[in-house]
Amino acid sequence: MERSTGWRSRADELSPFVLDSLLALVAAGVAVWSVYNDDPRWPAWVYLLAAATALPLPWRRKAPLAVLAAYSAAEIALSVLAHSANAQVPLAGVIGLYTVAERCSDRVRWSVLAVTVVGNVIGTHSPNGMVFSLLTSVGSYVFGSLVRAQRQLALVQAERARETGERAASDAARAVAEERARIAREMHDILAHAVSLMVIQAEAGPVVVRNDPDRAIRAFDTIADAGRDAMVQLRRVLGVLKDPEAGRQLAPQPRLAELADVAERVRGAGLRVDLELPEDRGGLAADVQAAAYRIVQEALTNTVKHAGADRVAIRVRRTGEVLEVVVSDNGRGVPPRADRTVVGWSGGRGLVGIRERAAACGGRAEAGPGPEGKGFLVSARLPLGAGARVEGVGG
Repeated sequence: MERSTGWRSRADELSPFVLDSLLALVAAGVAVWSVYNDDPRWPAWVYLLAAATALPLPWRRKAPLAVLAAYSAAEIALSVLAHSANAQVPLAGVIGLYTVAERCSDRVRWSVLAVTVVGNVIGTHSPNGMVFSLLTSVGSYVFGSLVRAQRQLALVQAERARETGERAASDAARAVAEERARIAREMHDILAHAVSLMVIQAEAGPVVVRNDPDRAIRAFDTIADAGRDAMVQLRRVLGVLKDPEAGRQLAPQPRLAELADVAERVRGAGLRVDLELPEDRGGLAADVQAAAYRIVQEALTNTVKHAGADRVAIRVRRTGEVLEVVVSDNGRGVPPRADRTVVGWSGGRGLVGIRERAAACGGRAEAGPGPEGKGFLVSARLPLGAGARVEGVGG
């Protein structure tokens, strides 16, 4: 296999040289035939000099200027010593000038063109010959320049295609990362809330099962409700992951109205929950309602797990074109050194998720101590935007 690859690579390197060698033979044949056609009695050195004009052509790709110079030296000698034996169309000169125009730098190309034009004007013996020589040489130069421009354009297009491919790959990777982050937030919000309620109720169960059977039954009911709700939402998330054709519209999109069920489950954990929702929710966009729901859910999860509170207030109000979400409790709050907004919060993933959800809707969120440093407060402002107004008209 390695031997086959080596032969193939050598053949690829050899093929341009072989092609140029064939061109040299053809050009030499044309030059020799021109000498013979002019006068078969020319001495042998004239035939050799005519053939020498084409001998450098096999190296034209590696050293175009040197090849053209070698051709020019032989051609000038032939023109001086046997002018009539020159070919009407010097094929080797045409190929050499074409190669210089195609491969050399701009300074070399323009210098060669100037020298060629001057040489054609001075070196020809008649106006017709001068015009024909200029057309032949300048024409080959122009053709080489066109091929050069076409090759450069192809390189530019290839570079653009490469950059476009890299951008597409980068966009795809970013989209995947964003989708993974979104799914992670959904899974965290669903599981953290449900598991927190279930753990608290399960811990309280053994304590109250003997003294207060009714409360124990309610605790177990809360565990069951939280588990069922988590299973439903997880099925919806996993359904999106399993179906490659499923769009974002299939992802869980909870509504503000469902916060009543969330509040009821939290009440089952022993907290007093005051819930205030806007009466008119028909004009609220689905993504805004989902963001508000998840923000409230995560804030309640933190209250249940960390606050040590017995009361939490949830207020969701529509103020103009902004949906205000405020969740406050009367728990132990946070240490003074952790008093900062969500943007700088270094705590758990949940508070970071609150900020991300608010930012995704074009809004902002803050978290910190409540009024007079008591309890903990989470607040968010979510712009309703044009989508909400349009949806309101349709509803």
